[in-house]
Amino acid sequence: MKEDFYDILGISKNATEAEIKKAYRKKAIEYHPDKNPGDKTAEEKFKKAAEAYEVLSDPDKKARYDQYGHQAFEGGGFGGGGGMNMDDIFSQFGDIFGGGFGGFGGFGGGGRQRQVKGSNLRIRVKLTLEEITNGVEKKIKVKRKIQASGTTYKTCVTCNGAGQVTRITNTILGRMQTSSPCTTCGGAGQSIDYRPSDADAQGLKISEETVSIKIPAGVEDGMQLKVSGKGNEAPGNGIAGDLLVAIEELDHPELQREGNNLHYDLYVSFSEAALGASREIDTVSGKVRIKIEEGVQSGKILRLRGKGIPSLNGYGTGDLLVHVNVWTPKTLNKEQREFFEKMAKDDHFRPNPDSGEKSFFEKVKDMFS
Repeated sequence: MKEDFYDILGISKNATEAEIKKAYRKKAIEYHPDKNPGDKTAEEKFKKAAEAYEVLSDPDKKARYDQYGHQAFEGGGFGGGGGMNMDDIFSQFGDIFGGGFGGFGGFGGGGRQRQVKGSNLRIRVKLTLEEITNGVEKKIKVKRKIQASGTTYKTCVTCNGAGQVTRITNTILGRMQTSSPCTTCGGAGQSIDYRPSDADAQGLKISEETVSIKIPAGVEDGMQLKVSGKGNEAPGNGIAGDLLVAIEELDHPELQREGNNLHYDLYVSFSEAALGASREIDTVSGKVRIKIEEGVQSGKILRLRGKGIPSLNGYGTGDLLVHVNVWTPKTLNKEQREFFEKMAKDDHFRPNPDSGEKSFFEKVKDMFS
């Protein structure tokens, strides 16, 4: 089982943004590869701390992690975790340490080449309730920047290919080493040597590509998935950005979603309510037949367990709640009117709420208990 992000940083779930950043800074200094050369255990802890910080420092990702755990970042990813490499990790340090991370006492990544990452792309995918219930694989055409064939690069003369310029200053804490992106090459470590006519100033061109996106069951409207490396490519030896996929849930003609539960309004006639009936209704997994007991009251809720939406974290499936509504006819013919006038004073037609039938508020309370 994957280690809890809060445990990795040694903080509680109620930790503030400042406490999360402070805890990560402490771990990063302790397990930095330049301070622990050749120590695979320290490097693994360093990566775990960076992965935990990437999620917990982002309010949206943190909220999804708190609700769904690590499952929220599986099946294509929800914007972080799992797929981080060392370049992703070192790119965090500008926020944490105020520039490229160097450290104290001379250890630091001054000689480490910084890879430029291409920009992310964003698309919106519309899903039916059936697709959300079962999970689906979508093939989407995406226009993205790729390196044009024939483009060549040469080493930047300012940073000698490192992509960053390192400065060492003396402070009361000792020698402080900081790094910042090279302004000449923009941090790529390379500049254009030759580019074909169909390439832009960075040696890139637009290309259309079909991307396969696996969407897990149980996603919700507004969620964002990440397909790593399917954004715009970067010039030179850079790494491609990501494709961010926003989920849009389409309305169902008969079913209403509430979390993992579904609601269905079933209208029955006076005759069906009095005599009972068998009705066929739609569910996300096909049609099912339900039995309506004789004497059913309007507002009755029938619960079909397991006929709702699967939980994204794999823990169970919601229910389908069928709301029974007795339909009152708006017009009556002479024979029908005479019948109801005759029955108006019959004891069987008089409301009797004390007969054991629960009130509307009691039904609502039961539904949420």
